[in-house]
Amino acid sequence: MIIFNKLVVMKKRKKHTSGFKTKVVLEALQEREGIQELAKKYELHPTQISNWKSQFLSEASSVFEKGVTKSDDEKEKTELFKKVGQLQMEVDFLKKVLGE
Repeated sequence: MIIFNKLVVMKKRKKHTSGFKTKVVLEALQEREGIQELAKKYELHPTQISNWKSQFLSEASSVFEKGVTKSDDEKEKTELFKKVGQLQMEVDFLKKVLGE
């Protein structure tokens, strides 16, 4: 947020690609430069780099799991879409039977 002549101007949030995040995290893991230096280099907050690093490390083991598995959220989403479709068909049937 920037205040200019009593007007508040909000900065647009940056959206970083997964490739960019990976590049920054890999540099952080190499520890050739500190988090502070990387933050300055890429114009990021040091906490952001630490968060990406933690997320990367916590999900790294899934790379070596056998087969492709859907996450629980994706499975639940699929189940809910099936249920919505089924309920929509029932509503359409009842409307047709009741003559609406």
